[in-house]
Amino acid sequence: MSAKPSLTIRRRLKAPPARVWSAWTEPDKLVQWFGPDGGPVVEAAADVRVGGSFHVAFHTLDGERHDVRGVYREVAPLERLVFTWAWRTTPERESLVTLALHPDGEVTVLTLTHEQFFDEAARDGHRTGWTGALDKLEAWIEAG
Repeated sequence: MSAKPSLTIRRRLKAPPARVWSAWTEPDKLVQWFGPDGGPVVEAAADVRVGGSFHVAFHTLDGERHDVRGVYREVAPLERLVFTWAWRTTPERESLVTLALHPDGEVTVLTLTHEQFFDEAARDGHRTGWTGALDKLEAWIEAG
C-alpha cells in the first residue's frame, strides 16, 4: 500500500516564536488571520493542551462556510504543535498537522507539515489553502 499524500511548507516570519505561537493558539488572534483568502473567521476556539480541542469556522470570499476541528496531540510551547484536522463535512478524512517553530536571528522559521491526506486532490487543495493562510499570517505579523 502506498503512503498517503502529505505536504510541507516553510515560512520565515519576522517575529519571535512567542508571537507566532500565540497566532496559532489564541482564538482572538486566530480570527485575525486564519483562512485561505480575505473571508472572515466567524468562530475560533482553542484548548491548547494534549487532548484539548480546537475549532475554527470561516467564510471564503465565494461565501462558502468552512468548519474544521481537531485534537491536540503534542504541545511544546514556542516549539511544536501537533493536531488532528477534520472538516465538519468529511470527519472521516482526518489528517494530521505539525507546526515546528525555530528561532533564527530576528525571524522564526515556521515549518507546517500536513500528513495523511485522503488523496492527492485533498493535499493539493490544502496546499492552496495553507499558502493563502500563511500569506495572511505573514501580513498580520508584519502589520504588528
